[in-house]
Amino acid sequence: MADVSHRPGDIAGHPDASEMRDRYARMLQTRGVAAVEELVILAGLYAAISAWTVHFSAARPELAISNLIVGLSIAALGLCMSMAPERSQDLNFVVLLMGAWLIASPWVVTRNPDTGMILSNVITGACVCLFALTAGGLLMSKRRT
Repeated sequence: MADVSHRPGDIAGHPDASEMRDRYARMLQTRGVAAVEELVILAGLYAAISAWTVHFSAARPELAISNLIVGLSIAALGLCMSMAPERSQDLNFVVLLMGAWLIASPWVVTRNPDTGMILSNVITGACVCLFALTAGGLLMSKRRT
């Protein structure tokens, strides 16, 4: 048997120590990106239920269905991106486009939208766009370093 003479809990002599440090550093670099992507999930869930919280689902069912589909898609993409933030650069662009659709949809999908519909969609879409741009910027800065 080999005599191991290091302190308990010290892994400095472990053969995979440098690989484990590198892996941990990569994980810490994308932690902020994952936090932003979790905000994307929440914004997507709000977009999905916004027709019922702002009470326009009965008056404008076409906008309610659009918000439901786009919101659930944004939430699903946000979930995928938070699980693998280092591979989510392309998905951020898709989320950005969906946020832009949320902003434009009250005028595209329905006629004469009221103030509640407009405010809900524009604010939610702007937040989604901001979160997607922030996550993309964080990823690009992490790749440069």
